Order: sequence, then C-alpha cells, then structure tokens
Amino acid sequence: MALALEDRLAVTELIALHGHLVDGGELDRSAEVFTPDVVYDMSDFGQGEITGLDALTAAALALGAANPVAHHVTNVVVEEMAEDRVRALSKGLGVMADGSCGSVTYEDTVVRTADGWRIRHRRMLARRVPLGGLGQG
Repeated sequence: MALALEDRLAVTELIALHGHLVDGGELDRSAEVFTPDVVYDMSDFGQGEITGLDALTAAALALGAANPVAHHVTNVVVEEMAEDRVRALSKGLGVMADGSCGSVTYEDTVVRTADGWRIRHRRMLARRVPLGGLGQG
C-alpha cells in the first residue's frame, strides 16, 4: 500500500519543525518531533549516539554557543518501509553565528505514534567532499 499524501506531508513538516524548535530554543518541545527513546546518531561527527529526549536536550545545552543559529532542511524524500514506519532522507544546512555553514544528510526512521509521526532514529552524516568523493583522485 502506498503511503498517503497526508502522511508524506506530516513527515515532511515534522522534519522541518525540528529546526524551528531548536533555533527558537524550544528544546522542551522535542517530544513533538522525537520519540521518548530516540537514538540520535552523531558518530560521523565523533560524538557517538545520544539516546532519549533528556540526553538530547542535555547535549544541545552542553554545546551551547557552538550550536548553529539556523537549521535549514531541504530535499526531503520519504520512503515507506512498513506500516506506520518510513525512512526519510533530507539535506540540512547549519548556519553558525560567524556566518560559516555546513551541510549534513539526515537519515531518519519515522514512526506513527498515538501523537502522530515522530522520529525514532536520526543519523547525521557530514557532507565533506563533493560528489560523495567521486573524481577526487
């Protein structure tokens, strides 16, 4: 069965909501985006996995001023994996206070809960070289 358009829109808006909440310092609203047992994998940044909403909030607060001032997400692709579970890929741009920016790929597992769609697992991959390294010699 194909994923309903309404569900695709809900997942896309969920992914976008994350940036609005983080940039606004509304970390207390993280349960609107993530499951309570979320696994936030930042291994590609040398920070390992963060498990649970409290740990995710603590990690953001510990990073403090080193957090981006703006999170932008684009190029969202949603693929149904099973009933009530999808894989979402998206591109993220983080703008820092000094104006520099970086790019990531978010690989999300999103599940339907009693409260709506929520991200259960997020893997962040840094984009460090063009073309995924092709043609780099």
